[in-house]
Amino acid sequence: MKPYTIGVDVGGTNIKLGLVDRSGAIAARAFLDTKSFYGSKKKLIDVIIGAVRDLIEEKRLASKDILGIGLGLPGPIDSKRGIVNFLPNIPGWKNVPLKSIVQKKLHIPTVVDNDVNLITLGEWKFGAGKNYKNLMCMTLGTGVGGGLILNGALYRGEGFVAGELGHMPLNEKGPDCNCGGSACFEYYVGNGYLLKKAAKIFKNKNIQLSDVFFLAKQGNARAIEFWEEAATHIGNALVGVVNLLNLRLIVIGGGVSNNYQFLGKTINAVIRRRAMKVQAKMVKIVRAKLGNDAGIMGARVLVKESIRER
Repeated sequence: MKPYTIGVDVGGTNIKLGLVDRSGAIAARAFLDTKSFYGSKKKLIDVIIGAVRDLIEEKRLASKDILGIGLGLPGPIDSKRGIVNFLPNIPGWKNVPLKSIVQKKLHIPTVVDNDVNLITLGEWKFGAGKNYKNLMCMTLGTGVGGGLILNGALYRGEGFVAGELGHMPLNEKGPDCNCGGSACFEYYVGNGYLLKKAAKIFKNKNIQLSDVFFLAKQGNARAIEFWEEAATHIGNALVGVVNLLNLRLIVIGGGVSNNYQFLGKTINAVIRRRAMKVQAKMVKIVRAKLGNDAGIMGARVLVKESIRER
């Protein structure tokens, strides 16, 4: 079997790429800034294709050495046909046949799926979700995503777009969301909202979430309250998930999860208080283990599964 796979994890802020060898080790990596290419869909695709070529050339490989490429993008994806339906936080993407575009350019088998599905596969096979049959992986970053493993398999839904946790309405009325809905969970805990809120609280338009984390570690009461409010929103959203699916495990990843020290206790408390008792007692909430590598490792799982299905 060809020894290498390539994973491409396209987030609303960063693009992470990795070349994975036969042993499952990441042999080469690359990082790109997604926002630099917001204005042009073609430019973003071309940059991804160029970065994949660079990874291959860095290790002096050829296309024939690559088993496949796994691409994860932050939005509803028709994984069967490899079409990006749209991306809520990256403008200009609608019904893009990304799989065929990449395959024609690189002559390497390509699979395309939601980015959190890839992250979920990675955490399930290699990370915090290993040996669990029923779990959800939630990512907290520019957007909020969810991936589901039900009865030992990735669940995509009838239209291949299940798991859009960030676009569950948290309230009956609220601000409009990029997805076309309103009062979405993502609005209340996504990076954009949290940064605006932090700038207002601390009267610093340049403040970063890492700064608020640092302040909380120092005991700053406003910073601690900031994270407790975010955690309460997260917990409330997860109560519905816990009650509906009766999961054993929820894995929390993404950039905002770096502040888990000030999120975990409140999230768990909200679930214990508000979820139904049987479900609340069974579920375990943990932080993701693989960090930036989760999507890359999940892409390897996806590629190998697609080969078996042919």
